[in-house]
Amino acid sequence: MTMPAGTYYIGDLCYFMHDEWNEVCGLFFPPGAKHGVDGEFVLKDGRRFASFGTAHGDGEYLSNFRTRHCVDSGSIGCIRLEDIREDAGDAETLGAVVEFKEPFEVSTTANGTIKFGYVEIETSYIENEEEYE
Repeated sequence: MTMPAGTYYIGDLCYFMHDEWNEVCGLFFPPGAKHGVDGEFVLKDGRRFASFGTAHGDGEYLSNFRTRHCVDSGSIGCIRLEDIREDAGDAETLGAVVEFKEPFEVSTTANGTIKFGYVEIETSYIENEEEYE
């Protein structure tokens, strides 16, 4: 999936989409679905965003750029800063603000890595860290 160029908040969208959260959850969990849905979504008013479930739910996850991403909804997403209707003053505290000069791909891997362009956030735990040292 491809998102357009722009400046994005990357993190848990629940912190900045209070008014739209019921609509967002309806997109994540459509009627009849047995599991939540990941990917790119469009709100009724046309704003686009992407979101993916984390491998281990809520917590704090690091990106490959050492940015911290606090999670309270079990998901990490991205939305253009200009599309956030609330004060996004804490965006860099709760996640990251990243400028993409060109359109970028968003995806997740089977092992729990969520990718927003060149930003990668590992959401699975290493069971035996000694194997990776």
